[in-house]
Amino acid sequence: MALKERLMIFGEFWYFMKTSKKWWLGPIFLFLLFLSLLIIFTESSALAPFIYSLF
Repeated sequence: MALKERLMIFGEFWYFMKTSKKWWLGPIFLFLLFLSLLIIFTESSALAPFIYSLF
């Protein structure tokens, strides 16, 4: 049940974007999600030095 409640935020965000026509929030949200996943997965990885050289 807790997982379903956590995933409800995505449905609510989609509903908000659809009803208020704020489509420009989508790419910003996806970029922030991608960046946070990149930080989490490379935190203790051997790939970290290569990721740091990109920025």
